[in-house]
Amino acid sequence: MNTQCCLQGAPVARRFSVDSTMPLLADWLLRHSVVMCLLLHSLVLMTFCFHHAATSCSKMCYCSESEVGGKTVRCSNLHLTEIPHDIPNDTRHLYLDFNRLTVVPTNTFHHLSLLSELDLSHNELVQLEPGAFQGLAGSLQFLDLSSNKLMTLNPEAFAGIRARANLTYNPWHCDCTLQTAMPHLDLEPASLAGIVCQTSEPRDVGAEGIPFLLAKDLDLCVVLKKTTDVAMLVTMFGWFTMVISYLVYYVRHNQEDARRHLEYLKSLPSKQGKSEESSTISTVV
Repeated sequence: MNTQCCLQGAPVARRFSVDSTMPLLADWLLRHSVVMCLLLHSLVLMTFCFHHAATSCSKMCYCSESEVGGKTVRCSNLHLTEIPHDIPNDTRHLYLDFNRLTVVPTNTFHHLSLLSELDLSHNELVQLEPGAFQGLAGSLQFLDLSSNKLMTLNPEAFAGIRARANLTYNPWHCDCTLQTAMPHLDLEPASLAGIVCQTSEPRDVGAEGIPFLLAKDLDLCVVLKKTTDVAMLVTMFGWFTMVISYLVYYVRHNQEDARRHLEYLKSLPSKQGKSEESSTISTVV
C-alpha cells in the first residue's frame, strides 16, 4: 500500500515542480523581452535622431527642397564670420554670399558629397587653405568666388575640382606665383578669364587691367630668373676666388720652403754644399 502511494505521489510531485517553474520562466522571459524591446526602441530612436541631425537645416540658415533640385541651404546676408558646421549632408545648393567670411579652412565641405553649387561671392575672402574644397571634386559644378579680396590662387585648395567658376572682381596680383599656379588648376578653362590683373610684379610689364589668360606672352618670372642668374654668378665668382687664393698660397708656401732649404745648403761645407745646392736648384727648377 505504501508502495502504491509513492507511485501515485511521484507524478503529483513532478506536476508541482513543473507548475512552480513555469511562472518563473515566464517572468524571466517577460523581463528580458521588455529590456530587449527598450534597447531596440532606443537604437531606432538614436538612428532617427542622427539621420535627422544630418539632414535637418542649419540653425542660422533657411532650407528648402524640391524633387528636381534637391535641398537648398541659404545662409546669405547673415554677417557670418565663419562657415556653419551644421550644413546638412544632403545639401545640393549652398549660398553663403554677402557675409564677412575671410578664409575657407581645410576640409570645410568634405561631408557635402552631393553639393553641386557653392556661392561664396561678396565676402572678404583673402585665403583659400589647401584642401578647402576637399570632397567636392565629384559633385561640384559651379563655384562663385566673385567680389572678394583674393589676390592669388593655391592649386592645392581646389583638390581636382573641374567646376565652372566665377573669379571676377577680385584684386588679383599677377606675379610669378600666380603664373606658375595657373597650369595646375583643374577649373573649367573659361573660368580663368575672370582673373584680371589689378597689380603685377614686375610692375612695368603692362599686365594691369587685362585678363591673365590674354597675357600669354608675359614672363612674370623674369625677375626671379635674373635673380637666380645673378646668384649663380656670385657663387661661381666666390669659388673662383677661393681657388686662386689657394694657388697663390701654395706657390708662396713652396717658395719659402725652397728659400730655407737653399740657406741651409749654403751653411754646409763648400764641396758638399755645391753639389747638393746644384741638385736642389735643378730640382726646384
